[in-house]
Amino acid sequence: MSITLEWILNMDLTTTINSETLKQLFPLEKDIPEKYRLLSPIRQRTYLLNGELKTWNGGYHTVLSPVCVRSPDGEVQQLEIGSVPMVGEAESDEALDAAVAAYDNGRGAWPTMSVAERIECIEEFTKQMVAQRRQVVHLIMWEIGKSLADSGKEFDRTVEYIKATINALKELDNANSRFVVVDGTIGQIRRTPLGVVLCMGPYNYPLNETFATLIPALIMGNTMVFKPPHYGTLLFYPLLEAFRSAFPKGVINTVYAPGAVVVPRMLASGKVNVLALIGSSKVADHLKKQHPKSHRLRAILGLDAKNAAIVLPDADLELAAKECLLGTLSFNGQRCTALKMLIVHQAITEPFLRRFTEELGKLKVGMPWEEGVNITPLPGLHKTAYMTGAIEDAKAKGARGINESGGVFCETLFYPAVVFPVREGMKLYREEQFGPVIPVMSFEDIETALEYVITSDHGQQVSIFGSNPEQIGALVDPLVNQVCRVNLNCQCQRGPDIFPFAGRKDSAEGTLSVADALRAFSIRSMVAAKQTDASEKLLDSIVINHKSKFINTRYIF
Repeated sequence: MSITLEWILNMDLTTTINSETLKQLFPLEKDIPEKYRLLSPIRQRTYLLNGELKTWNGGYHTVLSPVCVRSPDGEVQQLEIGSVPMVGEAESDEALDAAVAAYDNGRGAWPTMSVAERIECIEEFTKQMVAQRRQVVHLIMWEIGKSLADSGKEFDRTVEYIKATINALKELDNANSRFVVVDGTIGQIRRTPLGVVLCMGPYNYPLNETFATLIPALIMGNTMVFKPPHYGTLLFYPLLEAFRSAFPKGVINTVYAPGAVVVPRMLASGKVNVLALIGSSKVADHLKKQHPKSHRLRAILGLDAKNAAIVLPDADLELAAKECLLGTLSFNGQRCTALKMLIVHQAITEPFLRRFTEELGKLKVGMPWEEGVNITPLPGLHKTAYMTGAIEDAKAKGARGINESGGVFCETLFYPAVVFPVREGMKLYREEQFGPVIPVMSFEDIETALEYVITSDHGQQVSIFGSNPEQIGALVDPLVNQVCRVNLNCQCQRGPDIFPFAGRKDSAEGTLSVADALRAFSIRSMVAAKQTDASEKLLDSIVINHKSKFINTRYIF
């Protein structure tokens, strides 16, 4: 059965949710449950520089929550939850110079420290981090609007990631704890740091995605300049003391400043060895060009994605609708791994959309601390403006919103919209919407679906829903050469963290996973000697008397 214009036009689009309905979901400030409140706005006036928590007496940036509050007279405005320092170029220069001095051309205490000693520092940091769980989780919820349950999961997953990274490094180092003799040459090969890392994470997973680069970079012996994301800055405040006390001075330094001002400047200095960025491909392209010797800059990048779901005519509709709903709307669709285009065979488009919109209608819209909430406020008014503009663009070019109340919003609260049919020339066809708008297109010939993935600028993941082994097998073979992960009858996702997380085209540079990240932030180095009695005695003496952190045969338990 193919979807028809008559079916769309006859759908009951009576608005049961309007902007006033959404407005009433925002609480009066006094009605916010006490156990979820931030007792008072957090006025952060310190930043970490060269092992000291420096006091900042200059300008600051006010942090507004996605959560709005209603006043008794009915006005709605975003809740102010605190402020952070807004330092300048001089302070960012100092942070970079502190990281450079701590690395000291590879002679610093941190890069020359043994792997076991660095692991101890990371373990101490983790211990202190866990002690701050409640405050960090609440700040994730308040700063980016993520549900309290998912904010807790993000924190716990990050702790597990750190532990898995420690275990992976032990395995890696233990595998290199012996000498290799080949063709009369004795060698020991280990992984060594790259230098100074500039680390910038995203707002949607501000703790987890940031630490997925920051922790492996640190544990491999690099020093760090860390710029928190624009949304999700305050949540790192409770961790500053842990960073200060767990690591030698200058190993990690924080920069609170407009990225457009200080980040190109830091790269242009030539002092940054590694750019670790989770963000936009356009931003990454611009920043990489700032470095005076681009071949010396290693980039580990997690960038844009426009992951598609291809729903074949023999797909299990219940399963496909459920997984596509999770894939499109988990955390309001604000995930790089989200499904951002549904490509459905025309024979099942109508029943699929009916089931999909029925399930969407059951989602709970509300505040992030509410139990079972699915749709929460977006980070700012610019997000709702973009979503509205994208829908209006699609409608002006022949598409239609097909779910009740789709696209209705009040301030930061936006009700998800399903838009069909989306085609070339509409913003939603190619642009990564990164929010609760679900574009849908239909296909008759499978080449249409393949062509969409092939011609996309993005190449992170794809999902296939179907049951015919021959057809799915024939689809997998070309798709694995276009994207880095093909998901069968399930949504796109990053985990488990032991699996490689990468992308082709404009979607990524480098591979992240527990083990891959350790390799990404290091390089193989070796010590070699001719296989002579003198060389053997020399190496034996160095090992027995513990004269080198690199040349050793220690096994880390």
